[in-house]
Amino acid sequence: MHATVVDDQNRLITGLARDSFKVYEDGKLQEVTSFRKERVPVALGILIDNSGSMLPKRAKVNQAALRLVDASQQEDRVFVVNFGEDAFLDQDYTEDVGKLRAALERVETRGSTALYDAVIGAVDHLNQTSPLQKKVLLVVTDGRDNASQATYQEVLRKLQSKNGPVLYTIALEQNERRDEGERQSLRALSEQTGGTAFFPSSLDEVQSIASAIAQDIRSQYIIGYRSSNSHAAGTYHSIQAQALDGSARLRVATRTGYYSGNMGGDNSH
Repeated sequence: MHATVVDDQNRLITGLARDSFKVYEDGKLQEVTSFRKERVPVALGILIDNSGSMLPKRAKVNQAALRLVDASQQEDRVFVVNFGEDAFLDQDYTEDVGKLRAALERVETRGSTALYDAVIGAVDHLNQTSPLQKKVLLVVTDGRDNASQATYQEVLRKLQSKNGPVLYTIALEQNERRDEGERQSLRALSEQTGGTAFFPSSLDEVQSIASAIAQDIRSQYIIGYRSSNSHAAGTYHSIQAQALDGSARLRVATRTGYYSGNMGGDNSH
């Protein structure tokens, strides 16, 4: 699991030791088998909404995405997907900033917004091809999903696959206020992976959000445990992580659960 820890003032806490954490699966305390807090390479997918309403916003969105790339380290690998009604892998894994910039600037109006389909495609791409264990997706959109074949439940389950990615979402406001149900859906998708959904009211906020996401990614603890539960394929297992700094209770953002697959007896996480 990749976990970010903050205090009651929402300040990142980065100096905790292994014995500061407790992990519960399905309510049962688990034995922590590995613990790391050094930076590790990241496979990062950047998914940008390419619908017509995004056109005047793309310059600032691209700058923010490149800020995230600039904060990466040499071993990281990044890919770019532009999506409308269909999703296009405009740049596969690379550390070449020039190629990533070119992919971000490949803007074509592509009609409707199939956000869920794009996320499912990106998760599949990560799971099938990522050379790295740590996986992150960033989605930037300004429209509600109005074209996906996939449902909310299907994309949530895909994100909750074993060793699924952490999802960050930047949902830009259009002229009208974003529907509260839509906000809750995007927030739930992100938070249940250990990520965050951001709802800036101004494009000027996007740069600072990208910097916050970059810091978040670089400040995560990596916690491993071997599950004591039985694992029938397709069973959902809830996860709760707790952290203490002395007597102070801290907030831990990490995935809230996962679906076990055909695991062949491997219950490690």
